Amino acid sequence: MQGMPVTGLVAILAVLAIVTVAVAPRVRTVEGFFRGWTDSGAAPGVLTLTFSQVTTWIFARSLLNAGILGYAFGIAGALAYTAYYGSFLTGWLIIDRLRFHYGVDTIQRFLGERFGRAGTACFNLLISMRLLTEVFANLLVVGIVFGVAGSQAYVWSILAVAGVTLAYSMSGGLRASLRTDVAQMALLGVLIAALTVMMIAHPLFEPAALVASSPDIGSPGWILLIVALLQVLSYPMHDPVMMDRGFLSDRATTRRSFLHAFWISALCILAFGLLGVFAGLHRSGEEELITTLERLLGSPAMLVLGLALVISAASTMDSTFSSASKLAVMDMRLAGRSARNGRIAMLLFCIGGLALVFLGTDDLFAAVAVSGTAALFLTPVIAFCILGGRNVRPWSFFVTFTAAVGGSALYFVETSGYVNLIGGLTGVTHSYSKLLVITLAILATGFVSFALGVKPRRPEVRGG
Repeated sequence: MQGMPVTGLVAILAVLAIVTVAVAPRVRTVEGFFRGWTDSGAAPGVLTLTFSQVTTWIFARSLLNAGILGYAFGIAGALAYTAYYGSFLTGWLIIDRLRFHYGVDTIQRFLGERFGRAGTACFNLLISMRLLTEVFANLLVVGIVFGVAGSQAYVWSILAVAGVTLAYSMSGGLRASLRTDVAQMALLGVLIAALTVMMIAHPLFEPAALVASSPDIGSPGWILLIVALLQVLSYPMHDPVMMDRGFLSDRATTRRSFLHAFWISALCILAFGLLGVFAGLHRSGEEELITTLERLLGSPAMLVLGLALVISAASTMDSTFSSASKLAVMDMRLAGRSARNGRIAMLLFCIGGLALVFLGTDDLFAAVAVSGTAALFLTPVIAFCILGGRNVRPWSFFVTFTAAVGGSALYFVETSGYVNLIGGLTGVTHSYSKLLVITLAILATGFVSFALGVKPRRPEVRGG
């Protein structure tokens, strides 16, 4: 991000880092570290859960994606990315059904009861990769904010943000994440509002132009919107950060937090997407998004933007570390139930994310983008088993899992330019059109295999 006022950004972030580490609690109990409960055993309230959900889903890469899609495809791109935030509604539906109809306290337990250890292993593999790539993607955005890839500013900014975030995450686990998320979300909301006001106050801002910015119904933005609507049922279930927060508080608190998180996060992402649309309408030549925004809004806006990106990256990573420790210790049971082992798991995931940043390539960004495609194997699980209450033979699950993983891998190699199988078979050329073809193929495979593998009905055991 050339032109980003780095000196002012560093000074502000240094102050925020000191304050964050100071207010983050030191937690020693298992319940406090993994479930976010207070020392007295109180679960998080609506405000804490809502702000935590929002700030962990409005992560740095999401903000950039929303802006870039709006910049490239107009209002259709902004709406397409916003549609993914309907995951809060489908996520609440999934969690409510699991907890209060089936009486389970983890997704792994539900999958294990129906598809055995192999089914649980498939799910754990998927969410482990998602957690690693979330650390990677957010750290990479931090580096881009501060300098060119490979520069000293790039490297040291990544190491500094990773170190500070890991320090307070290891100190307080999920409880520290929840507490800092509230402050981070409040600040992030102010920053996004400030950028929105700057855009609206600009003399070139015209609401009608934004609305009419995607006139072609065949635009890749509209295609991506269809993909998002097809993926929004399964997408939340493969996000452990969201799912973990659904098992912390009572039913009413959980429901209210998910509903509020939906409209707040959708508005924030849409605002950022519209910022991209506005910039796209006034681009000059081959300018990129950030360059156009700096020309239109000036350096103060770049300071606000950089601060928003780094804060969103940190708020996502502390939650990612907390979910990673819970996954390794509580869900996969790779070590004894203790805060110490949770901290070790956090450290290992941080090292893994850093390794992807410094040893990986830009193609790994595509791996982040296709995680929703790999998660499509969960759609028939949700439709048949969670919502429909049907038991399905394990082979159906594994056929669907294979199709989803194979489809996501195919999309990766297609968009990387290694093969052109989909284009040759269907004639479509844009990556989002190819993604739509793959999505439909995976869903068709999954629903057919589950329909063939469904078992005769028997009464479900209701939990409390």
